[in-house]
Amino acid sequence: MKKLINDIPSLVRQSLEGLAMLHPGLALLGSENTLVRSDLEAFRKSGKVAIVTGGGAGHEPAHAGYVGKGMLTAAVSGDVFASPSTDAVYAALRAVANPAGILVIVKNYTGDRLNFGLAAEMARADGIPVELVIVDDDAALGKAERTAGRRGIAGTVFVHKVAGAAAEAGLPLSEVKARALAAIGAVASMGVALSPCTVPAAGKPNFSLGDDEMELGLGIHGEAGVQRIVMQPARQIVETLIDTILADRGLRGGDHVALLVNNLGSTAQMEMSIVARDALQVLQARGITVDRGFAGTFLTAIEMTGISLSLLHTDDALLAALDAPTTAPAWPGTHGRLPLAALTTLPAPAIGSDPTAGSGPATPAELVAVLTSACHAVIAAEAELTEMDRIVGDGDIGHSLASGANALLQLAPAWTGRPLDAVLREIGLALRKSIGGTSGPLYAAFAIAAAQSVADGGADSATLARAFSAGADAIKRLGGADAGDRTMLDALLPAAAAMTAETTAEQLSSAAAAARSGAERTAAMHPRRGRSSYIGDRALGHPDPGAVAIALWLEAAAKAAG
Repeated sequence: MKKLINDIPSLVRQSLEGLAMLHPGLALLGSENTLVRSDLEAFRKSGKVAIVTGGGAGHEPAHAGYVGKGMLTAAVSGDVFASPSTDAVYAALRAVANPAGILVIVKNYTGDRLNFGLAAEMARADGIPVELVIVDDDAALGKAERTAGRRGIAGTVFVHKVAGAAAEAGLPLSEVKARALAAIGAVASMGVALSPCTVPAAGKPNFSLGDDEMELGLGIHGEAGVQRIVMQPARQIVETLIDTILADRGLRGGDHVALLVNNLGSTAQMEMSIVARDALQVLQARGITVDRGFAGTFLTAIEMTGISLSLLHTDDALLAALDAPTTAPAWPGTHGRLPLAALTTLPAPAIGSDPTAGSGPATPAELVAVLTSACHAVIAAEAELTEMDRIVGDGDIGHSLASGANALLQLAPAWTGRPLDAVLREIGLALRKSIGGTSGPLYAAFAIAAAQSVADGGADSATLARAFSAGADAIKRLGGADAGDRTMLDALLPAAAAMTAETTAEQLSSAAAAARSGAERTAAMHPRRGRSSYIGDRALGHPDPGAVAIALWLEAAAKAAG
């Protein structure tokens, strides 16, 4: 792997610092990997709706490059291809909160929906007006009934521009949301890749392509496309993409559109211009009028070679929104003059509550040892889990879970003797903060539900089983998956059902065996949820990494208890 980085843990922060140093209109929000408008204090007094979005890093210039007057108020970044934590999003919402309210724009990925959705609920509980919209513009997936849903890809940039223009015009939150939804309903996109990309934490490409192959209809996280086909000339590729998009949105001769030709990362400018030329000519041949055309690097998959095309079915209101001025550095037409200004950092709001209070039984030292062993097992398995996820997902689960385990090990020395429900709540808070992507909110939900079970049920031989079962049920509710969907639940649910013995050691031993068996069975399951659902039967033969992780830490816990 050859990348111009200093070290993997700090690459997202350093990238954001560089962007903020180049543009005085941008500032970092405390220690969070979040960029905000540097005039945030004045903005909060403006009476205008705030626009907040974000997602994993690796899509530059999205999302931070679209922060500025006339577009986004804040962009929250996770690790590469991993959703930011709930708490990072919540901090951004608290920072931009004002009486006019906030519109949150989320691309349709499970981790983003969970983390941004939970943060929005937390902000609403604080009395902050928050609305949320989901972008699902990926025409390659059709209606996507048998997957985790249509993905949000490069057409999201159009939605950012439309919503930002509406907010800057001083429209109320309900109207800003309505205009964002109108853009979402009018846009569709599709991409093609000529090469994979390399997630820094994985260190190797997410998939391989032959010299005469390309991936059609891929997402933006380095995952493989919906179909691998023989390499074709640019004109033929463009025709396939455009005809799919036109059919998806019911566009026909006489309609007007805005065109976005997007570089997925490493496509040469010469090739971008050829694709733009072909797209304009194909649309003209189909009787479609292109009112606005943009070609450049808008939303990438790190260094992937390839392009995506987006079409926005335009009307006068949408055209006016696209033409409205913005200071966002990544929107076409912004200047490149370098300011002689130092990096600006604004304070982040304090969040969180006292995790030490509880009413449950005292946490025994033996249980702390069990939890510590489970953390060490997850850290030791980082490379193994990363490689598994590189094959069937986006390669981030090993790094994400290891980050969570390290965070818990920092807290573990203080757990012995404290109320068990308080310890579990603290675990949930730590995991929320330290694990990005889908796993963070799911593990946090498990811990929070387990804590409530302990607080309500007291202490007896079945305490662990009740807590474990409550946690598994919480993940089902929050994630929307169930047994047989090829997710972590295929290990977690059998483990919960197996905890019927009297002693903790026997309960964990039975649970570990059931989890391992469940994880192995996922290799034969057709994926119906999670990111593996996008590659379909190509996931067969490979177990689900999330389920394997459950088995790994339960086996370590059982060994420590026995």
